Amino acid sequence: MNYNNIHFVGIGGIGMSGIAAILKSKGRKVSGSDIKDSVLLDSLRRQGVVISIGHREENINGADLLVYSSAIKPDNPEIIEARKRKIPVMKRAECLAALMKDKISIVVSGSHGKTTTSSLSSCLLSMAGLFPTAAIGGLVLNWNNNICLGQSDYFVAEADESDGTFLNYEPDYSLVMNIDHEHLDYYADFSGIIEAFGMFLEKTKDKGCVIACGDDKNIKNLLSHFHKRYLTFGFAAENDISAGDVVLRGYASEFSCVYKAKILGKFKLSVPGRHNISNSLAVIALGLELGIDIKKIYESLVEYRGTGRRLQVKSNPGNFLIIDDYAHHPTEIKAALASVRSMLDTDETGTNLRRRRIIAVFQPHRYSRTKFLLDDFSKSFALADHIIITDIYAANELPIAGITAEALCEKIKKIKAGNVEFIRKEEIAGRILEIVSLDDVVVTLGAGDIGKVADELSSGNIGKN
Repeated sequence: MNYNNIHFVGIGGIGMSGIAAILKSKGRKVSGSDIKDSVLLDSLRRQGVVISIGHREENINGADLLVYSSAIKPDNPEIIEARKRKIPVMKRAECLAALMKDKISIVVSGSHGKTTTSSLSSCLLSMAGLFPTAAIGGLVLNWNNNICLGQSDYFVAEADESDGTFLNYEPDYSLVMNIDHEHLDYYADFSGIIEAFGMFLEKTKDKGCVIACGDDKNIKNLLSHFHKRYLTFGFAAENDISAGDVVLRGYASEFSCVYKAKILGKFKLSVPGRHNISNSLAVIALGLELGIDIKKIYESLVEYRGTGRRLQVKSNPGNFLIIDDYAHHPTEIKAALASVRSMLDTDETGTNLRRRRIIAVFQPHRYSRTKFLLDDFSKSFALADHIIITDIYAANELPIAGITAEALCEKIKKIKAGNVEFIRKEEIAGRILEIVSLDDVVVTLGAGDIGKVADELSSGNIGKN
């Protein structure tokens, strides 16, 4: 990139803040604005990034490039002013694609699992001495950071399909995790989503490789018409790399792995859930493609500590467990609750434990997603014993008539009688203390700010914030 003074609109987002930090580390002058302060912005300030709270025309003074996130509307005053001044304007994905140009790029896409898979891939490359640069959509607990500043030509990143901008990338290695009914506010219908992923596959460089989930029927369909090199992963034995003999042990798992009819042996993963085993298969395949020693691959799975807000266990002064998860789609909620249930039913030795109660606290994310997936949401809490629904996190969307948290709550009650209630967010922590019992587990779910409830419970300062 040939720009020296770069301004980010919406710099407080996890993806935007990561790119800003990478550019700052490369000696660029970086500034940015957002509507509210945050821990991420404090971190950027310490790195020398100039931060403005609020969007104003004068914030872009001195910039020779403006980068904006997908959450920013076209009528933003900084974008309008940049266009008036003929300052180049880029979307976040365009900027990230420019950073990856001429690098050995590893790009992770899919409706679910992108953050875990990209962070696990980055940890593998780091442990193998390949020193990647990485831009991750979450806090990688191994680094306590959302970026890795590497010294090599390897670059790992997530590809956001929500607004089609993942088509800006031309990866050397494309990891495609799954395709689900998501972002229907942007795509006309589900066939539009499948078509976009097909275009993403074709963006892979001719000498590159696609690593894709062969258990996903939509991906399998796309691969039947795909003529570049690819590998499939999954639980089904016909995949190029597959997992069997799965044992879920508390907060970890074990599985045997087979690659092209060759038994690779037993692997241990230090994060829970079958979905994470599937994610790890993609990473094992990537490691083999890069020629990484199998022992290093094994060690990286054991040493991987997870990502913030992905089944993250929080400290708790009481006698109940608190887990915080980013799940905001019905498929993700089911996977998260299944993982928690498997954790609670066995310990690290595989011994069955007495059944413990799950209290699920869900904050719907976006009116449009709630509208399109209302029926699916109502069916996704089967493994929870007590369900609390709170107000929809708008994420810059306007309300939609009839689409409310209360409406979702009523839908769930028709399927799962009893123990389903709507509670305002600021009242949730207090309500949980009224209903929680010894050895219960509270799981906060959602992509908005519901994690603050987990933090409030964890701190013990209920009602003092």
